[in-house]
Amino acid sequence: MIGEISTLFGLRVYTDEGRYIGVVSDVIIDLERRQIKGLALSEFNRTIIDSKAPGIILPYRLVKSVGDIVIIKDVFKRKKKHEEEKELESS
Repeated sequence: MIGEISTLFGLRVYTDEGRYIGVVSDVIIDLERRQIKGLALSEFNRTIIDSKAPGIILPYRLVKSVGDIVIIKDVFKRKKKHEEEKELESS
């Protein structure tokens, strides 16, 4: 199991829409359930994720695929659509 988890470190994370999110720097594990709870990203795309924090944690339930890269469900597009709707309303 440790060998498998260590392969996540340094992998680039992309959404299923092809947008770059960041690089995996750590893995959050629930030891009691023996499950991965999240992926910690220290380097992340600040144009998509508006945060001043030095890093973020992505819930592992968003992960769709792991291979040479990590592919996650694009939950960030909803925020973008919501902002566009606000801009149209204020115009």
